[in-house]
Amino acid sequence: MEKAFSYRFYPTFEQENLLRRTLGCVRLVYNRALAERTEAWYERQERIGYAETSSKLTEWKKQEDLQFLNEVSSVPLQQGLRHLQTAFTNFFAGRTNYPNFKKKRNGGSAEFTKSAFKWKQGQVFLAKSPEPLNIRWSRRIPEGAEPSTVTVRLNPSGQWYISLRFDDPRNLTLEASNQSIGVDAGITSLVALSDGEKVANPKHFDRHYRRLRRAQKSLSRKQKGSRNRDKARLKVSRIHQQISNSREDHLHKLTTRLIRENQTIAVETLAVKNMVKNPKLSRAISDAGWGELIRQLEYTALWYGRELVKIDRWFPSSKRCGSCGHVVERLPLSIREWDCPKCGSHHDRDVNAAKNILAVGHTVSVCGATVRPEGSKSRKAGARKQKPKS
Repeated sequence: MEKAFSYRFYPTFEQENLLRRTLGCVRLVYNRALAERTEAWYERQERIGYAETSSKLTEWKKQEDLQFLNEVSSVPLQQGLRHLQTAFTNFFAGRTNYPNFKKKRNGGSAEFTKSAFKWKQGQVFLAKSPEPLNIRWSRRIPEGAEPSTVTVRLNPSGQWYISLRFDDPRNLTLEASNQSIGVDAGITSLVALSDGEKVANPKHFDRHYRRLRRAQKSLSRKQKGSRNRDKARLKVSRIHQQISNSREDHLHKLTTRLIRENQTIAVETLAVKNMVKNPKLSRAISDAGWGELIRQLEYTALWYGRELVKIDRWFPSSKRCGSCGHVVERLPLSIREWDCPKCGSHHDRDVNAAKNILAVGHTVSVCGATVRPEGSKSRKAGARKQKPKS
């Protein structure tokens, strides 16, 4: 199974100088190729692909003002062009927006394939650098595995990270368990489980909000282009990085526990991109990290041989009574507990939703059915409805 482990590393002065020049060259080649492709389409209605941009790169290296492109490894530059081609492929397939230009303040990344790095005795030697990288090994890659691709990344807060991609030969499948769990994501509680447990929402953003606000106000006062503005921007970036690290660490621990304790995990398919458009809840939803929670459950279940079941987003998990199946017409978010008008059962909103998600998850897992409330119609179906003839 293909995996990637990320580590922080501390380059020497010479290594950092070389890596910063490499990131700058990758950014320049990417932006130039993007500009060439955009200009060719709007001016000549011509599509340029990877082969044409690769030929352009050869020409750029011969120009006198771009001779510095020859001072860094050519592999990250070619990989940058491949990434641009992937971005255009996703754009034409409707999966993402039009590619954007890379900015220096966002850091950057450079990808090295096997021809541009060496793996010797558990150490990484990058091209044009005689010394190994000083990597902080939080965990070692499995014995017998060798990295196939190395990606060096500089984040906006000035920290260096390296990602090693490799094929894991181990079989990490856990022993089968008879436990199953339904998971309902929320804001007050990060998740509510079908066994009645509620995991509190740490609200990482709120804990650092005051510091972040002061740092951003200080940044707004600095003159653009000044050194003091760069220092202030770095402080803001470090606070954002701290928030992100805390959120990911908490989600990793939660998802690992759920995977180890349960054979089947049922979750609700969430349209997070649409939900964050609500101005009153956007910050709380983004801070909860629902999308990252589902993503971690997906790959962790694949690693350890567990089953993750996603139910339809239109299933009324909160409105349906877990005892008799009655569905109430309306249940505002302000109502956290309710009584079923048909059977009189008292429900906690989130726990009841988790129980319903688990019940439907078993149905989907066994027969592969999709669950959609009765009488519901998709927008596309409504749009295709013809007008009555006059």
